[in-house]
Amino acid sequence: MNILTNISAEKYLLQESQAEYKSEYRAGETVAMAGAQFPHNVIVSNLIYLINTCLWKGKCRVIPSDLLISLPKCERFVYADVSIVCEKVQLLEAKRQGLDVLLNPNVVIEVLSESTELYDRVEKFDCYKTLTSMQQYVLVDSQRILVETFTRTAEDDWLLKSAKDADKTVKIGECEILIADIYHHLDFK
Repeated sequence: MNILTNISAEKYLLQESQAEYKSEYRAGETVAMAGAQFPHNVIVSNLIYLINTCLWKGKCRVIPSDLLISLPKCERFVYADVSIVCEKVQLLEAKRQGLDVLLNPNVVIEVLSESTELYDRVEKFDCYKTLTSMQQYVLVDSQRILVETFTRTAEDDWLLKSAKDADKTVKIGECEILIADIYHHLDFK
């Protein structure tokens, strides 16, 4: 993991708009993003297809992993594997040479890998919770069948539902999705 320190958010955004590879910004540090393994990519592809099909005629939009998300209270800019926006899309006001930054995801989905699981479960989730637009955080394991959804309640708590059975469904945003379909083309036996 390549880390540059002591860089301003403005300089990071300029650098990111011109970069040949993606990196995240973490309070003065840029962290280069590693490539993902085959199961991770299959799951992301399946999720985008399934959710996009479900939401096609509605107001929500499915966004793949190339759009930065701003987490201002944590001084971070991050990439999610999949995000959903069901309101008017809000982007950072100042366009940065073709780089858009999303301000209001409603649902964020992260596909877990060994190297990112702890970060996705703890630090990233803590930062996503600071966004008032966030209603659901979904973690999908790439090494075994396990989907965890954290849904914000009216009391601003986060309700966890965990699903390990491929024959069950999971609610992601407005969509009921069969767990087996998320893992389509993958065999964990």
